[in-house]
Amino acid sequence: MKADDGFFTRVYQVTSQIPEGRVTSYGAIAKFLGMPGSARMVGWALNNSHYLKDFIPAHRVVNRNGMLTGKHHFPGVNTMEELLESEGIKVENDKVLNFESFFWDPNKELV
Repeated sequence: MKADDGFFTRVYQVTSQIPEGRVTSYGAIAKFLGMPGSARMVGWALNNSHYLKDFIPAHRVVNRNGMLTGKHHFPGVNTMEELLESEGIKVENDKVLNFESFFWDPNKELV
């Protein structure tokens, strides 16, 4: 897939709306876009977002358990964790602490 594919663009539109200090999951974005089995495609889109001119806060998207599974796609070993912690989200052992309290669900917030 290319960056200009409709699905990737829709992923970027949703991700851009995640408020600072909140996180969501790949699966929640996929479900919001009507493709509940496409969490990996959301990940691919976000990995590609690093090459776009507009900033996409991909660091705010984690797996369904709050794990920073996409951290290896950021420059530097701890960049994703550092970005989250700069927004007040505590991370320990590559997992968002109190994940449920920081979770932003596009299926509820963007309806």
